[in-house]
Amino acid sequence: MSNTIKPAPATGAVQTAAAAGATVYQEQIVTRASARKVLAVARMVIGFTFLWAFVDKLFGLGFATPAERAWVNGGTPAQGFINGIEGPFAGFFGMFANPFGDVLFMAGLLGIGVALMLGAGLKIAAVTGTLLMGFMYLAEIPFVLGGNNPVVDSHWHEALLLIIAAVTLSGDTWGVGKIWARIVGNSWLR
Repeated sequence: MSNTIKPAPATGAVQTAAAAGATVYQEQIVTRASARKVLAVARMVIGFTFLWAFVDKLFGLGFATPAERAWVNGGTPAQGFINGIEGPFAGFFGMFANPFGDVLFMAGLLGIGVALMLGAGLKIAAVTGTLLMGFMYLAEIPFVLGGNNPVVDSHWHEALLLIIAAVTLSGDTWGVGKIWARIVGNSWLR
């Protein structure tokens, strides 16, 4: 391992390569190996957060979801949360308080978690995960309902981790991102 610090490529060079159809890899965006590893760990941590939420709600492992409220036991993972919303958007979110809302919520948790853990499909995971976090933020809007901070809560942090994972192509390190990039290039599937 070399301690030589390479200068970061000009942003224009990466954009030119992408515009010319050349696949862009993480090393072209994040030049320090240690930074790429930190980004990979952050990607896997947020991925595990989503995957764990899916597994806990599916089987009711007794952490956030007791066994009797597990989806496999007839529980309603999204409806339970939605029916407890008291803020100004309760009416809007009420339209998702049904079995379709449960399927959509669980599919989202699974898809986002798997994409982040594998390091493929990060752009889609970032968009859908940020949308989910935005909805959950509005459902628990802290400046109306109260909280530790009147503006920022953990939903912002999670959304930012999703976006950072996608824009830095963190799936290329300790993930299948490079293999996936050879198949889909720089498309939205990346």
